[in-house]
Amino acid sequence: MAVKTSKAEKKIAYDQKLCQLLDQFSQVLIVAADNVGSNQLQNIRSGLRGDSVVLMGKNTMMKRSIRLHAEKTGNNSYLNLIPLLVGNVGLIFTKGDLKEVSEEVAKYKVGAPARVGLVAPIDVIVPPGNTGLDPSQTSFFQVLNIPTKINKGTVEIITPVELIKKGEKVGSSEAALLAKLGIRPFSYGLVVLSVYDNGSVFSPEVLDLTEEDLITRFAIGVSQLTAVSLALSYPTLAAAPHMFINAYKNVLAVAIATDYSFPQAEKVKEYLKDPSKFAVAVAPVAAGGAAPDAAAAPQEEEKKEEPAEESDDDMGFSLFD
Repeated sequence: MAVKTSKAEKKIAYDQKLCQLLDQFSQVLIVAADNVGSNQLQNIRSGLRGDSVVLMGKNTMMKRSIRLHAEKTGNNSYLNLIPLLVGNVGLIFTKGDLKEVSEEVAKYKVGAPARVGLVAPIDVIVPPGNTGLDPSQTSFFQVLNIPTKINKGTVEIITPVELIKKGEKVGSSEAALLAKLGIRPFSYGLVVLSVYDNGSVFSPEVLDLTEEDLITRFAIGVSQLTAVSLALSYPTLAAAPHMFINAYKNVLAVAIATDYSFPQAEKVKEYLKDPSKFAVAVAPVAAGGAAPDAAAAPQEEEKKEEPAEESDDDMGFSLFD
C-alpha cells in the first residue's frame, strides 16, 4: 500500500526541485498556461524532454522558494523572476537555444470551441457559404443579424460576418451557432510572456530579431549619438569625422572670403574664377567614368601640361566626396 504524502512534504519536495532547477539552469521562459489541459501539457513536456524542464505551481509558493533561495545563495538575480509570476503562469527551464525552444512550445496548440463566458483571444469571423443547416435553424442567424438565404434546402450565409471581437465575452447565441457550424475558432497552448537569461529579463520579441535588425538598430543608435555629440560639441569617435569636415568647410569659407589660402583652397578658388573647369572635372564622374566630350578635350589637354597640383587627399578626404 502506497504511503500518502502530506501537504508539507509536497511543499518541501517542490521547493527542493525548484531550487535545484535554479542552480542547474540559467535560462527560463515564463509562459502563460490559460486553458491548457493536462494532456496537452504532458505532450509539451514530452516534446521538450532532453534539455528543458516544465515546472508549474502556485505563484505564492514559487515566489517564496525563489526569494529564500536568493537569500541562501546570495544570488539576487533570481529575484527578477518574482515580478513575472502573475496570473496562471509556469516556468520552462532550458539549456537549449531560446528561440528554438519557444518555437517548439508554440507547436503544441490545440483547437477549442467557443464556450459561453470565455473572453475571445482573437476576432471570430464566420465565412460566407453553405452551412448545411436546414431552414428551421434560421432563428440562430436572425438573432445575430447574419444575412442568409435558402439555397437548395439549406441555409447559406451571404457575406462574411464578424461574430465576436477580440476581448469580448462569448455569448450563448454565438457559442450555439459556432457549435452547429462545427467551427472551433480558438486555439490554446503555452504562450511565452517573458524570457529570463542569466539575470536579464526581456520580451520574447527579442528572440525574433535577425542580424539585419541588430545592424539597423546599431546604425540608428550611432546616428543618434552623433547628433547629440555634434549638438553639444563633444567629440566622440562617431562625431569626429563630421567635426573635421565641418572645420574644413569653415576654414575653406574663410580662405575664399579672404586672401588667406592653402593648397586645397587654391583649387576651389580656381573653380570659382572659371566655372567651366569645374564642369570638366565632374563630367567623367557624371558620365559614369566615360571620357569627356570633344569640347572639353582641349581644356583637358591644357590641364595635363600644367604643373600637378597637390591632391585633396593630402587631408585624408576629398572636397567632392
